[in-house]
Amino acid sequence: MANILYLIAAVCFIFSLKGLSSAESSRNGNICGICGMALACVATYVKIDPACLSINPWFTISAVVIGGAIGILIAKNVSMTSLPQMIAGFHTLVGMAAVLIAFSVYCAPKLFGIMSLDDEISTLSLAEMCIGTAIGAITFSGSMVAFLKLQGVYKGHKVPLPLNAFLLSSIVCLIVHFVISQRCDAFLLVTIFSFIFGATLIMPIGGADMPVVVSMLNSYSGWAASGIGFTLHNDLLIITGALVGSSGAILSYIMCKGMNRSLIEVIFSSGYENLQAASASSEIKPFKKGSPEDAAFVLKNASSVIVVPGYGMATSQAQHALKEMVDLLKKQNVNVKYAIHPVAGRMPGHMNVLLAEANVPYEDVFELDEINRDFASCDVAYVIGANDVTNPAAKKNQSSPIYGMPILDVEKAKSILFLKRSMGAGYAGIDNELFYAQNTMMLLGDAKKMTEAIAKAM
Repeated sequence: MANILYLIAAVCFIFSLKGLSSAESSRNGNICGICGMALACVATYVKIDPACLSINPWFTISAVVIGGAIGILIAKNVSMTSLPQMIAGFHTLVGMAAVLIAFSVYCAPKLFGIMSLDDEISTLSLAEMCIGTAIGAITFSGSMVAFLKLQGVYKGHKVPLPLNAFLLSSIVCLIVHFVISQRCDAFLLVTIFSFIFGATLIMPIGGADMPVVVSMLNSYSGWAASGIGFTLHNDLLIITGALVGSSGAILSYIMCKGMNRSLIEVIFSSGYENLQAASASSEIKPFKKGSPEDAAFVLKNASSVIVVPGYGMATSQAQHALKEMVDLLKKQNVNVKYAIHPVAGRMPGHMNVLLAEANVPYEDVFELDEINRDFASCDVAYVIGANDVTNPAAKKNQSSPIYGMPILDVEKAKSILFLKRSMGAGYAGIDNELFYAQNTMMLLGDAKKMTEAIAKAM
């Protein structure tokens, strides 16, 4: 019965991922995932040794209920702008769970049925356990650093590459030593070194690369779960971990491709150093400042408008006001489209979720490759907080930390309306020369209030 439930749960998870591949089917995908996880919990309860159930039959049920209640509470209260932090925070739980399970298995292998005929843990189980622990520890500390960065609490530090190389080689050597000797101190050192390596790996990565880091850590958490699944001979854990690990790896590749960078360049990024240098060299230049009335006049006299949403829209929750403004433009027969960059916001799909929340039609939303050529023929580009993904430095300045990243060609539009709270740098920490272009009008202030004022003026 448990194995049948595991199989059904695995199918639910596969359909969940399939559903999440498009905005139209994402809600059904979430429901499939919830059903799969519920079945997995039931199946795990069914598989528990009856002797354990007789000791404390409510322990497992209580754990599920308490964990579920905390999850619901967090999900109901988290804001859209804090979703990346929430995801990073949940990754820490997956990583720590893998570490704790591995230690439980090592301390009481008979309870988990991994003892060989000579009453020793098999070599293969030792390797699986130790690798799962290492990946879980890296996921925990790396996700913790990512959470602090996304929250704005921690900016980052430069970490010498030889230090990371030493930590990684030490972890590999200690894993081999542990498999051969089965010494507890080797297992502890693997865990400690992995915790340190996870933190030092993420510390120097710059803000522009954080969307890739989030998906990369998602992949790590999957492989950690899969490794522990092999140790426990748990088919569902193996399948689920592989699904999460592989989908996260594919997503990381897609994000890197969208930034025209390799995963190695992102992982061993010197983003923090570049950020410091860019911040130090930034200077205030003359720019054209506009009012809501000015923007309304420009928009009303346009025949085509391309809206470029970014993190500024998320922080001010301006998507609903934006939708109302766009509806007014459409009533005046203005052709309006939305342009989404693959790494806009703080996580993959961030802007798509916000626009879907405001009931923006899916057919009006276009990816970078689909719409980039249209900027040259559009009358107005309405940029609402999208800083780094529109920065021409990605094409012109070889010393820029975002150099080589494909950007939305906003600069080619006849007029640019750029909404920002201030003239400060974006998340990558670099100035945007688009602010000072002749065809750019800066609309400084809260994006939601400014958009509402423009709609009122129209």
